[in-house]
Amino acid sequence: MKRSIFKILFVILFTISSSAAIAGDDGNLEIKKNNGQTEVKDCFEKVNRGIFAFNQVLDKIVFRPLAKGYRLFPQPIRSGTSNALNNLSNVVTIPNNVLQGQFKDAGVNSARLIINTTLGIAGIFDVASYYGLEKREKEDYGQTLGVWGAKEGCYFVLPVLGPTTVRDSIGSIVNIIGGDAWYNITVANDTHYFSEADYYVSRILSGIDFRAKNLESFDNLEKNSVDLYASVRSLYLQDRSRKIGNVDKTTETLSDDDWEELDNQ
Repeated sequence: MKRSIFKILFVILFTISSSAAIAGDDGNLEIKKNNGQTEVKDCFEKVNRGIFAFNQVLDKIVFRPLAKGYRLFPQPIRSGTSNALNNLSNVVTIPNNVLQGQFKDAGVNSARLIINTTLGIAGIFDVASYYGLEKREKEDYGQTLGVWGAKEGCYFVLPVLGPTTVRDSIGSIVNIIGGDAWYNITVANDTHYFSEADYYVSRILSGIDFRAKNLESFDNLEKNSVDLYASVRSLYLQDRSRKIGNVDKTTETLSDDDWEELDNQ
């Protein structure tokens, strides 16, 4: 029973870390690439809009209240949780660094993972940064497929999981099948040190942490967008394009900064 509950919560809250962005209100789907332009087709727009509306209701009922409650915790607790989750994300980022030919980043992230897992007490403290090993961008298999030249395919919205494309969905499947070492240690294999619940709890916390960091941005997006669906669609695609091109710019509504930085602003 407990496993089923964790799985349901994981599916519900995973949407937080994979959806939403802020964009121009025109909902333009064109994204500049290599001085040209390509258009990602919204092949199932009518259905997508219905699913999007359902997800928005879930956000108001579940996600936003949880995020607001999370922000009531003291900043050191939020920072420690965020650091541990970022450290854990390296088990996916490192193999994708290698697959994309980012060998320097793979080395830095490997060193960060080892140092923060040991000296940083399971990543709660970002000790590696004190040694000059600054945090790198997260990478995933959808980004790797994009770097390899795979096209986005149709844009669509999944119930609960939110915005995605054919390419990013394939990347997610690759991640679950064998690309996520943390998934393999916890869910795929019955280890003596970690349980299946540890994986789902970590993903749930990751979603809550991300949503809490972007409360005001999401509220502004909803308040100022003429067409919220088009804005989310446009910025999701822009953000994925930015990450694939390794553009050093944060999409406004997809901030994953440290809590210390956010609280000092």
